[in-house]
Amino acid sequence: MNVMHNMTRLDFEAHQDAIVVIPVGSTEQHGPHLPLGVDSYIAQGISEILATKANVILAPTLTYGYKSKPLSGGGPLFKGTIDLNAKTLIDLVYDILCEFARDGYNKIFLNNAHFENQAYIEEAMDLATAQFPNLKVVQSNWWDVLDQKTVDEIFSDVKFPGWALEHAAITETSLMMYLKPDLVRTELIPEDVLATALPYSVYPARKEMVPECGVLASPKGSTAEKGKLIVDKAIEGFLKIFDKEFK
Repeated sequence: MNVMHNMTRLDFEAHQDAIVVIPVGSTEQHGPHLPLGVDSYIAQGISEILATKANVILAPTLTYGYKSKPLSGGGPLFKGTIDLNAKTLIDLVYDILCEFARDGYNKIFLNNAHFENQAYIEEAMDLATAQFPNLKVVQSNWWDVLDQKTVDEIFSDVKFPGWALEHAAITETSLMMYLKPDLVRTELIPEDVLATALPYSVYPARKEMVPECGVLASPKGSTAEKGKLIVDKAIEGFLKIFDKEFK
């Protein structure tokens, strides 16, 4: 595995043809049972496994992300969620992409595990590829590459609440049980909780919009086996993207 932070300059130069994988997460509350670093741990954990299966350089994880929203993570209603403004995230990702491009690394994959980051990463991608015509950048995430059969299997014993309410629920809890089991407080997993999705956004956010525990749907039914299934399918999907976009 080519972990960039562990490589010397000469090691790095010797892998000029590799795909650079940048895990992107956030620092955000994930209820009473999961740590603030869930999105970053998931992005990094999946990327580490991916790096054992393809010719990639694993870049350092970006552990801060765009603002968590009240009905997708809790947002400003919970302490411990440390957000970036849109311009900050765009500039950060743009600068990193440009630096890799200047060094001659023109195949970059952003493995994003925080939904709210997506639009601002894409803005940075657009700006950077306009600046460097030889640069190709792809962004994806673990949930968009899951097929319906896999989703049905994960939620075979409980009702799927929809991706909008899956914050700190079965998928993320299962992923953490598989990738970082020592950080899951299973005894604090909340039950019988379900937020109500709204067809609009409102600010300032009101506390009653989000369940007091900070979880949007019950994580009951989470297992490490489900987490492994998600990881395996994500890796499979990412490798297909590599074959299509980076050959």
